[in-house]
Amino acid sequence: MAWDKKGIDNMYNFRYVTKKEFLPVKKELIEIINKVQDIVRNEFTFRYDFIGSASRNAITIDEGSNTGFDFDVNIRVNDDDENYSAEEIKCILIQAFNRVVGNYGYDYSEDSKRVITIKVKDRDYSRILHSCDFAVVYDCSDGRQQFIYFNKAQQTYEWQYQPKGFYQLEVKMQKIKDNGLWNELRDLYLYKKNTNNDQKKKSRSIWAESVNEIVNSHNL
Repeated sequence: MAWDKKGIDNMYNFRYVTKKEFLPVKKELIEIINKVQDIVRNEFTFRYDFIGSASRNAITIDEGSNTGFDFDVNIRVNDDDENYSAEEIKCILIQAFNRVVGNYGYDYSEDSKRVITIKVKDRDYSRILHSCDFAVVYDCSDGRQQFIYFNKAQQTYEWQYQPKGFYQLEVKMQKIKDNGLWNELRDLYLYKKNTNNDQKKKSRSIWAESVNEIVNSHNL
């Protein structure tokens, strides 16, 4: 299926970022994460995964905007005994990131509802060069996933279940690839990025939406 843009005005001009462009940034992010792991080791350990478009070399950039390109990472904290509250986990991680990121040109961490965000900014031209969103997640035994949610209005943190669209994305992506539909997914994702009118919608959400749409439309 071709995603035809006729009759629809693109709000943006996204394209895919080349490996030459994103790989040095990804390597630097891995260095940052490894240093954060060392800092928090006395509290807890964690593993991480680049997810969504960032895991499949499908990172995008809008040349006409000031937002640069972004990565998405899931952090899985090893705290099976629940020694730490959702707030403690996120605050420990934010403090650790803030000790490291300045050495790599990133601003201090931003704490939003679903993620921790770090950004490299070009202040002369008032634009973001690249950024990374970190979500703290927990994989439940029933296949569902939880994440730490920050209620800004109440200044509280809690574990919440991910929307259904985020479940088993890796399995769904593999099905898409096995059925020769990967380019269709890439076309759809780029189309959705270019026509998205919700500035608060993160890349990880648009990617999940695209994956589910391909799976459902082909009955995979």
